[in-house]
Amino acid sequence: MNELLAVAAITILAVISPGPDFAMVTRNSYAYGRKAGLLSALGIALGVQVHVVYTVFGIAVVIAHSPILFLVMKLAGAAYLIYIGFRSFTNRSQVTLDTDVNGTIGTFGAFRTGFLTNALNPKTMLFVVSSYTQVVRPGSSLSVDFGYGLFMSFAHWTWFSLVAVFFSSEVLRHTMLNRQRFVDRVIGTALMALGLSLALTGVGR
Repeated sequence: MNELLAVAAITILAVISPGPDFAMVTRNSYAYGRKAGLLSALGIALGVQVHVVYTVFGIAVVIAHSPILFLVMKLAGAAYLIYIGFRSFTNRSQVTLDTDVNGTIGTFGAFRTGFLTNALNPKTMLFVVSSYTQVVRPGSSLSVDFGYGLFMSFAHWTWFSLVAVFFSSEVLRHTMLNRQRFVDRVIGTALMALGLSLALTGVGR
């Protein structure tokens, strides 16, 4: 029970802390609507499973102890954040509440941005690795290991679904879309700053 509570506490704190996942869901929710936000949240939840799988099978230990592999992962994640941040910052298309969501970003596009943002985030890898190495008992069964992984995904899905519902509410969307250029630049700047921070940390490793 203590192990479960520890995993739950670490996961909740990691999930609610602001980061690229939050910025991505916020952007897709207010710009493209609730469906896009919820699909992004689902993508994030499944992205967590990428980290869980290679952690459970010991691949994460290899990555964490290989400066080159870890640097490559960091730079890939940083490049993706900078790319989507730049796209948001330079976006000139005006979205309205009447915009067709599917014609704007598409079902797969919304899911993909959420999935890649999380799957390429080395900070999520470190969170998952630390959870399994510091809290979960060594030698636990695969069912227990993947059970914790499913809980981590469920927590991500629940939190970011709530974020999507909040930022896709009609009143808030209307307010944010009236200031779309400003909001896009704020979110774009935040994503690029996160990416640059990740890249510089990787270079300095």
